[in-house]
Amino acid sequence: MARLLYTVITSLDGFIADEDGSFDWAAPDDEVHAFINDQERSVGTQLLGRRMYGVLRYWETVLDEPGQPPVAVDFARQWLGADKIVYSRTLREVSTARTRIEREFDPEAVARLKESATRDLAVGGPELARHAFAAGLVDECRVFLVPYLVGGGKRAFPAGFSSGLELLEQRRFAGGTTFLRYAPRS
Repeated sequence: MARLLYTVITSLDGFIADEDGSFDWAAPDDEVHAFINDQERSVGTQLLGRRMYGVLRYWETVLDEPGQPPVAVDFARQWLGADKIVYSRTLREVSTARTRIEREFDPEAVARLKESATRDLAVGGPELARHAFAAGLVDECRVFLVPYLVGGGKRAFPAGFSSGLELLEQRRFAGGTTFLRYAPRS
């Protein structure tokens, strides 16, 4: 059975974007980016909300841009090789390959997908993750903690949900980012 992973790059005070929606401070250096790439290799399907899809579809055309660093090329190839399910009530069409739209997050359908998938699933974005957490579908949280204080904005973890977590792994990078891998406690 595949795992459902929630990976997030967050500020020290728990935000993925500031109040203006900017996340420039979160751009990983090559060391962190290469590690993220390695962490994401097991993912065969991305579950994305409309906004997260809007951010990540950038990777659809990176290979067409000359001079991209190897870590960007590696991540773009992973993006292109993954299936994508976008959950949106408003999006009418998608502009990326291997992508379909679902109007509602159906926990039973995602549970069936986990059971039948040969590769892991990743859920992107805190709003969509809230549904997956609430249904008990998330198997791991992978947190990249950036030494930056945003002060407010979009929270990294869903509001209104609480769960104990068990630390499985930790790693500190030269630039100060810390990786923490957790499993929800039963």
